[in-house]
Amino acid sequence: MDEGDFTKSRSMLFPRNVLAGHGAIESVPQVCRDFGLSGTALMIVGEKTRKVAGDQITDGLHKKGFEVQIVETGEASYENLNRVETAAKEAKASFLLGVGGGSKIDLAKMAAKDLGMEFLSIPTSASHDGIASGRASIKNNSVPLSLEAKVPLGVIADTAVIVKAPYRLLAAGCADVISNSTALLDWEFARRLRHEEFSRSAAALADYTAQTMIDNADLIRPNLEESVWIAIRPIIISGISMSVAGSSRPTSGSEHMFSHALDLIAPGKALHGEQCGVGCIMMMYLHGGDWMRIRTALQKIGAPTSAKELGITKEQVIEALVTAHKIRKDRFTILGNQGLTQEAAEKIATITRVI
Repeated sequence: MDEGDFTKSRSMLFPRNVLAGHGAIESVPQVCRDFGLSGTALMIVGEKTRKVAGDQITDGLHKKGFEVQIVETGEASYENLNRVETAAKEAKASFLLGVGGGSKIDLAKMAAKDLGMEFLSIPTSASHDGIASGRASIKNNSVPLSLEAKVPLGVIADTAVIVKAPYRLLAAGCADVISNSTALLDWEFARRLRHEEFSRSAAALADYTAQTMIDNADLIRPNLEESVWIAIRPIIISGISMSVAGSSRPTSGSEHMFSHALDLIAPGKALHGEQCGVGCIMMMYLHGGDWMRIRTALQKIGAPTSAKELGITKEQVIEALVTAHKIRKDRFTILGNQGLTQEAAEKIATITRVI
């Protein structure tokens, strides 16, 4: 091959069918048939989500001639991932169903990758944008790792099921998508300063989802199925933007690093999306953008905008800001290589009313 010949190539994997709306869960058997799936399905589910949706899905599949084996599990950890993969082998499953919140879907998509199987993503809540993505967050000794996983063959999001989940989860999912605003600024920053590979199409999708969520913040309310309908599409498309980019870059920047730092400093205090939303306010200030617009949108939706609302202390926010740059040293953001000083962190958090 001559020098200078163009050899670049990359594949983009997407869900082949995204079904969202009232009563969508009833279509699971038909979607399986449409995809040519057969044999035994292994359903990854939690105790609560089995009652909310798992039993109904099982009954529907049985009526259409499918065998269903069930593994109830907890958080997305390597221990539980091993349990799921062992259960899949013992059941001789031919495909997987991830039914529940983010942890069940993350376990399904990771097991699907490891076992070379297909899986369907069936969310019962929408707390973050991983519903349709090929990335999974798996805990290793309580430290969450973002890993390449399997893109779901299909996504079936029933708004009548999701609206029954605690509203806090939906608000967190909206906040996670809004935080694309600063992830994209970080990505553009890295493109300019580090010549990092940049996908305009992925960026456009991620920006569309963030702006749509902000523009519709007034319409997202508790106990309204229409609010789920408004929010679920941007949440799903946000996940798809990662498939276009081939990484989590369009949806994860300095605000996510702040969130992951908080996971280490104050584990279990707040949801991932909630932390990303608060991080987005502060990182937007650092970028010189309209942080008040972010803050106002989060308030309208009912997502946290302060340390108090996250259930953490002023000191923990400052520590997370100071240490966030160490979380992913391979990801260049507005925090730079050196991070923030204690004084700068306190100033930023105070000005943006986080503390």
